[in-house]
Amino acid sequence: MSQFFTLHTHTNEFDGRNTPAEMVNAAYEKNMRTIGISNHFIVHPDIKQTEFYNCAVMGGYDSIYNENFDVAICKFYQHFDTLEHIAEQNKQMKVLKGMEIDFFDSISWYHQMSFAINVLKPDYTIGACHFIEYNGKLCNMHDISKASPNEQNEMLNLYWTKVQRAIKSGMFTFMAHIDLPRRLNLGDAKHWEHTEQRTIHTLADTKTPVEINTALYKHAKAEFPHPAPRIIKMIYNANVPVLLSDDAHRVTEVCRHFDRAQQYLAQHKIRNFCELEKHILHTR
Repeated sequence: MSQFFTLHTHTNEFDGRNTPAEMVNAAYEKNMRTIGISNHFIVHPDIKQTEFYNCAVMGGYDSIYNENFDVAICKFYQHFDTLEHIAEQNKQMKVLKGMEIDFFDSISWYHQMSFAINVLKPDYTIGACHFIEYNGKLCNMHDISKASPNEQNEMLNLYWTKVQRAIKSGMFTFMAHIDLPRRLNLGDAKHWEHTEQRTIHTLADTKTPVEINTALYKHAKAEFPHPAPRIIKMIYNANVPVLLSDDAHRVTEVCRHFDRAQQYLAQHKIRNFCELEKHILHTR
């Protein structure tokens, strides 16, 4: 299997390091037929109250956090105008408008997010969960590392349940980095194994694709794609469609480790790849 598209990328208007045009050129140089720019769409009234927010400011990517939908929609109007101009000028490959949307489980958020999608009209949407609400407080996934082991496991059960709710919402073309706790080395997976399995079954029941995120992490002195190999096996056994995502925030990361991930999946006879590129191009 060879994948000739990359849909999970970010640019310097948000928390990336390169312009949309530079990311498009990098994808073309890697022989991609299609690139989607999918910057973060994160809206919550308490988003700037998380402990992690000060780190976001210092890192220079606080611009992805929005306290209301009006501000976020205005940002994406301008951003999508830029992408449409690039797409019109680019005859060598397809340039798609995407959104990596952080899911928040409330009726108010759902209605406002549905409105935002309706007015912005992205070509596709990526579901993500970087935050949970614990004891009435909004927490970034990085905040969880400061909690006690028992609290971490309680939080991560909430995380996996939230991922299930995001999948069931039907708002997303595919789900991003569902195994985020593993990537951040949080908690003990045996405490949420059943919730994890229910999440994979939810993906299968809804026929929602999930990404193999090639921003590699190290485990036991070896490198694997993300999510963990045991979850990849569950995904395969449940016949959940998968795609490769580089989660690129700079030009040097475009299509990073696609070849290595493809070799890994082929070695383990995982062939349930989705034809997401054809689906998006057909329905846009």
